[in-house]
Amino acid sequence: MALVLTSVAISQPKVDKDEYYVVIKKSDFTLTVYNRNHVWVARYPVVFGSKDLGDKMIAGDRKTPEGTFHIVSKKVHSKWCRFLALDYPNAESYEKFNERKAHGVISPNASIGGGIGIHGTWPNEDFAVDNYQPWTEGCISTKNEYIIELYNLLPVGTKVIIEP
Repeated sequence: MALVLTSVAISQPKVDKDEYYVVIKKSDFTLTVYNRNHVWVARYPVVFGSKDLGDKMIAGDRKTPEGTFHIVSKKVHSKWCRFLALDYPNAESYEKFNERKAHGVISPNASIGGGIGIHGTWPNEDFAVDNYQPWTEGCISTKNEYIIELYNLLPVGTKVIIEP
């Protein structure tokens, strides 16, 4: 008589998009996760694309946008470990962008950009986060071990607030 072993997949309970929210404080280089009761859950160091921590103005300026966004997709990334895509530009972003154009703050021919997300670092380059090196094109980057934790914790739809 043969012994047959079967494996049973143990699934994680589905987390509601409103279970957590994220606050990124550019001036503190932090990403903090809160639960729905506004209790601090985790905090991670992050870096951005420019030493100028001002709000994103136009495509290619390497600045990180400020405002309220949501995670719209998640994927394992060949370069940056994991990628949590944000819904930038959204209606709030377009409103600020168009207002800046109307007031001559930016060129009438400028474009708003896109492709902003939260991701890891290049393989073996977590030191960029330790050294607060700006290296992205405007995304938020953290250490690979941290982005894996965030990827596993935060569902699509999670609110992300980026503050100055």
